[in-house]
Amino acid sequence: MGKVLIIGAGGVATVAAHKVAKNTDVFSEIMIASRTKSKCDAIVKAIGRPDIKTAQVDADSVEQLCELFRSFQPDLVMNLALPYQDLTIMEACLQCGCSYLDTANYEPKDEAHFEYSWQWAYKERFEEAGLTAILGCGFDPGVTSIFTAYAAKHHFDEIQYLDIVDCNAGNHHKAFATNFNPEINIREITQKGLYWENGKYIETEPMEIHKPLTYPGIGERESYLIYHEELESLVLNFPTIKRARFWMTFGQEYLTHLRVIQNIGMARIDPIMYNGVEIVPIQFLKAVLPDPKSLGANYHGQTSIGCRIRGVKDGKERTYYIYNNCDHEIAYRETGTQAVSFTTGVPAALGASLFARGIWRGAGVFNVEQLDPDTFLAELGERGLPWVEKFDIDLEL
Repeated sequence: MGKVLIIGAGGVATVAAHKVAKNTDVFSEIMIASRTKSKCDAIVKAIGRPDIKTAQVDADSVEQLCELFRSFQPDLVMNLALPYQDLTIMEACLQCGCSYLDTANYEPKDEAHFEYSWQWAYKERFEEAGLTAILGCGFDPGVTSIFTAYAAKHHFDEIQYLDIVDCNAGNHHKAFATNFNPEINIREITQKGLYWENGKYIETEPMEIHKPLTYPGIGERESYLIYHEELESLVLNFPTIKRARFWMTFGQEYLTHLRVIQNIGMARIDPIMYNGVEIVPIQFLKAVLPDPKSLGANYHGQTSIGCRIRGVKDGKERTYYIYNNCDHEIAYRETGTQAVSFTTGVPAALGASLFARGIWRGAGVFNVEQLDPDTFLAELGERGLPWVEKFDIDLEL
C-alpha cells in the first residue's frame, strides 16, 4: 500500500484520479493538488471518495512543493500539471525523498523546444537517492513507447522502421478547440517537424510532409509528420531503428483556424505590452478558447493511436501494427472527460500502480520503454484501453 500525490486538475489528472481511486488495494492514501484547490475538490466530488485529500500548491515553487510533500509524505508524485513544471517537481521530489512520474517531457516556457536532456540530467541524483523517476507515461509518449518495447521483445529481432500514427476522428461540435492545454497543444504542432533517419534528425517545415493513412474503424485521414518527444528516447533505446517518424491527423477546418491564429500573432509565446500590462498572446488565447476538460459532453467518434513497425524476425522481413481505438462517449461516461484525456490519464494511473506494486521500480530516471512492457499491456485493456495486433500487412508507409 502506498501514498500517491497527483499534481494537476485538468482532464488528464481527472482521469488518472478516477482510476487511482479504484485501486484501493494498492493506494492507501490519495491527494490531488493544484494551483486552484476548488478544481481538486470538484474531482473528488465527482469520484465520490471524500477521503481523498486536496491541497493548493504552486508547482513553479520548489519551496511550496516541498512543504506539501513533507506534510503528506507521498511515495509517488504524479506530475499531471504543465511540462514547464517538470524540473521544479523533480527537484522537490529529490529534496523530499519521493519518486516521480509524468506524461510529458520538460519544455521551457519561453521556447517551443521539446527535449529529454533536462530530465535525463537528473539520472545520477535519482540513482544516488534510491528514487524512481518514470518519464512519459501517457499514451504518446507512453503506450506508443511500450508498444515498441513489446514488439522488440516478442516479435522482432531487429526493428528498422517505426511510424507512430495518431488519429483523432472525434467531433466536439466547436468551431475551434484543442484537446488538451491550448498553450502546449499549439506550441507542439506549430514547431518545425523532425524525424530520424540513418543516424540523424531531418528537419521539415511545420506539417510540410503529409499523406492519407487508413485508420481501423475510422477510414482514411490526412496525416501530418510532426516531431514528438518519444522519438528521442526510442532511437536511443532501440539503436537498430533506421527511421522513426510521428504522424498526426488534423482536419482542414482546424488547420485554417490555426493559420489565422498564427497569422494574427496569437500563437506568440513572447510577452507583449497591452494597455500597460504585459501579456503573452498564446496565454490570452488559452483563456478565451474552450476548456479542453469541457469538451467531453458533446464529443463523438474515436481516437486511434498505434505503431506501424517494419523489421526482421528470424532472418525474414515482417510488418506489424499495434494500436488502440478509444471512444469519446465511453470515456465521458466513465470519467466525464474526452478520449484524448482518457488515453493519457489511464496509462499514468497504471504506471503508478506498477510502481506501487514494485513492478516498475528502480533507482534512476527511466523512459517507459526501458521498463517491463508485459505486465503493463496485460492490464491496459482491463483498465479501458484494449489493444489490437496485426501482422504482415501493408503499413502504407
